[in-house]
Amino acid sequence: MTITAVTSGKGGVGKTFVSANLAAALARAGQKVLVLDADLGLANLDVMLNLYPKITLHDVFTGKSKLEEAIVPVTAGFSVLLAGSGMVEYSRMTPEIREQLQRVIAEVEPHFDQVLLDTGAGISDVVLYTVSLAGEVLVVVTPEPTSLTDAYATVKVLAQSQGRRRFKLVVNQTRKPGEGRAVRQQLQQVIDRYVNPGLDSAVRLELLGEVPSDLAVRESVQRRQLLIELMPGAPAAVGVAAVAARLLPA
Repeated sequence: MTITAVTSGKGGVGKTFVSANLAAALARAGQKVLVLDADLGLANLDVMLNLYPKITLHDVFTGKSKLEEAIVPVTAGFSVLLAGSGMVEYSRMTPEIREQLQRVIAEVEPHFDQVLLDTGAGISDVVLYTVSLAGEVLVVVTPEPTSLTDAYATVKVLAQSQGRRRFKLVVNQTRKPGEGRAVRQQLQQVIDRYVNPGLDSAVRLELLGEVPSDLAVRESVQRRQLLIELMPGAPAAVGVAAVAARLLPA
């Protein structure tokens, strides 16, 4: 069983799009997959999947509902655990939230092959704690300079505060073939120069793949359908499927 935190330094890089379509691709490959919307205060996975949840993580945390009632199967073959939106009490990590999140992860773990934690953006204590519950970290980045800067900051903080030395990388919205490799190389060079000299062992980025910029993505988001279901042959869908193949157990 693998728990992967899907994170990014910056918002708007397509992290939730990647999480949801990745889950669908993994499910197609025969994996039992759960996506947990860990962006506790600003959840939007439900919007992308066109779901109107009656029960959310908030209800589980407050004891109003049982965990199994909050896990919703979706047509793409995976399950989701949705967070509430606009919940100001989740903007900061408290001992209670910490305990509840830990309990939820421990309870779902035996029932799935892959759990994807779709985190919030940035490096708040909520995001950092959520990432700490995962065995693997997948950083979603775009070729934009601001996205690269924020991805670097995220890797640096996680390396220093959680002792992480291995990060998986997905480069989204690439404009030409091979741009993903160039982005990974650029980030790795900055890490080698400014982060690794102060560490006991070097931080390494593993490029899982690139997802090309694709007008079909906007259409799928507007239609609230997963691209991998709506247009499996679209370049971005093919890119996500290739990333999923690299996440499958050997």
